[in-house]
Amino acid sequence: MSPLVVSLISFGCIVCGMLLGMALRAVLPEHHLSEDSRDVVKLGTGMIATLAALVLGLLIASAKGNFDAMNNGLVHAGSKVILLDRLMAQYGPETREARDLLRRGVAFTLDNISQNGRTEQTETRALHAGIGLETIQDRLRQLSPQNDAQRWLQLQALRVSIEVAEVRWLLVERKGHSELPMPLFVILVFWLVVIFFIFGLLSPRNETAIVILLVCALSAAASLFMMLELDNPFGGLINLSTTPLRDALLYIGQ
Repeated sequence: MSPLVVSLISFGCIVCGMLLGMALRAVLPEHHLSEDSRDVVKLGTGMIATLAALVLGLLIASAKGNFDAMNNGLVHAGSKVILLDRLMAQYGPETREARDLLRRGVAFTLDNISQNGRTEQTETRALHAGIGLETIQDRLRQLSPQNDAQRWLQLQALRVSIEVAEVRWLLVERKGHSELPMPLFVILVFWLVVIFFIFGLLSPRNETAIVILLVCALSAAASLFMMLELDNPFGGLINLSTTPLRDALLYIGQ
């Protein structure tokens, strides 16, 4: 399911917990809502809220770390691709075919990287792009250097091509795997439902209290949505910028 759908379901669960608390308040005997009982409930709510805040911060940090790793990978890949093209250009016209393959591979990756999720089609595309990079390496190994300068350029181009391949497969693997521990996410939603159940139990039944609680529930769901979006950097509202690869595509072949 998409982050928006998951967040809306979480919001619905939180609101249902709040409404259930309000409904229970209407039928509870008065002594269950005495001042001493309220103090105990507030202490318990504070403990659950603290745990929820800690887990929420942990999950957001994990999702942000995944997002930053993917972003740094794209920047690194863009710079390495430009360097690889310049090394081949300095070698001579013998690398023209390999440079054309590199340009087509970058364009292919830009088309593929916007797809969301890991499907059989995206795995096939990633495999084909990897084979294209291996073809470039084969072309580089088949070169026959005529002097020390060309031998050095050949070795450096092969080294950089290996680094590009490492970054590419790292991005492919990260694209297909979520860094978000779903058991923790489910527990967090459960804690939020419990917290808002208690809020509904203790709050008065008037329009102001209901509106404030709904705004708070929406804010909690929004934080969950942001966390899920960061964990899915290739799709949704919070996307990785493909500018590094687009810039690399402009330099390749010049």
